[in-house]
Amino acid sequence: MREHLPTVAFGETDMAITRVGFGSWAIGGGGWAFTWGAQGDDLSVRAILRAVERGVNWIDTAAVYGLGHSEEVVARALKALPEGDRPYVFTKGGLRWDDADPMTPATRVGNPASIRFEVEQSLRRLEVERIDLYQMHWPSEDGTTVEDYWPVFAELVESGKVRAIGLSNHDVPDLEKCEAIRHVDSLQPLFNMIRRGVAADLLPWCASHGTGSIVYSPMASGILTGSFTEEKAASLAEDDWRRNSDSFRGEGLRRNLALVDRIRPIAESHDTTVGAVAIAWALTFPGVTGAIVGARSPEQVDGWIPAATLTLSKEDLAGIRTALTELEVGDGPVQPVA
Repeated sequence: MREHLPTVAFGETDMAITRVGFGSWAIGGGGWAFTWGAQGDDLSVRAILRAVERGVNWIDTAAVYGLGHSEEVVARALKALPEGDRPYVFTKGGLRWDDADPMTPATRVGNPASIRFEVEQSLRRLEVERIDLYQMHWPSEDGTTVEDYWPVFAELVESGKVRAIGLSNHDVPDLEKCEAIRHVDSLQPLFNMIRRGVAADLLPWCASHGTGSIVYSPMASGILTGSFTEEKAASLAEDDWRRNSDSFRGEGLRRNLALVDRIRPIAESHDTTVGAVAIAWALTFPGVTGAIVGARSPEQVDGWIPAATLTLSKEDLAGIRTALTELEVGDGPVQPVA
C-alpha cells in the first residue's frame, strides 16, 4: 500500500510536492563523463518504485544523465505504475553530447533550435505527452544568453509541451533577467551542509519571488549519508566522478567525515540516519521547497525517506552550526535565518 507524505506548494505552480524527490543522476549508469559507476536498470526501477511506494511524488532527472539513459529508466518505472500513482517528472536540457565520444563532457548549449530539439527528445525518452518541469541545466557557453533561451522555455509552456519551467545552476543576475521576461517557476541549486553559498543569495531570492527551489545533493553526493568511509572513497569505481573531487580525498574527506561523526548523535536521538538529518537540515532553510535525493536501491530510499517528516530542534541546529564552525567545513551560512 502506498504511503502518504505531506506536500507543500511548489512556488506559484499548480503542483504541490513532497519535501523530498527522487534524484536520477546515478541511475544513468556507466560509460559517460560524469557517471557514478555501473548501475543495473532493474535495481534502478525498483528504487524508483520504492520511493513512490513510500510517498514521494516527484522524480528529477536530466537528458544528460547516462546520455539519455536515465530518462529511459524513469519511463520504464512510470509504465509499471497505475496512471493515478505516477509522480511528477522533472527533467533538464541545454547539454549536448557526442554519442561517439561519451567520455567528453557535454557542451552547454542555449541555442533556441537546440532547446526545441532537446525537449522533443526528452518527451520521446520519457514517453510522456507533457513534462511537468523543464529546466535549463546550466548557463549556456555557446554565445547565447538567458534572454535568448528563456523565451523558448516560455514558448514550451504555451504550447503545452511542459507544465512549468525553471533554471538550474544559474545565479541571481540570470534569475532577474529571466523574471523580467517570464516568471521563473523553479530554481535547482546545489545546497548541503558543505556547500552552503546559495543560502546567502539564491534561496532568499526564491523566497521573495514566489519561485520554488528544489536543491540537489543534500547529502553531498554520499559523504553525508553516514555510511561513507575513507575505505569506500578509495574503492570508488575508476570512472566514478567523485574520485577527482576534493570532498572525497585527502584533508577534505577527513574533515567531512569528522562532520558526520558530529551529526551522528543527533541522528541517533531521532532514531534515524545521518543522511536524513542532512536532508532535513537543508529543508529548514527559507526558500527551499524540496530536496532532490538520489538512490540506487530500495534500501537507500528507506534510509533517507524519514527526512520528509523529520523536524530538527533548535538544539539540533545549534549543534550542527557549532560543528560546521569548529571543523571549518565548507562555506556560506551555517544556520537558517527566518
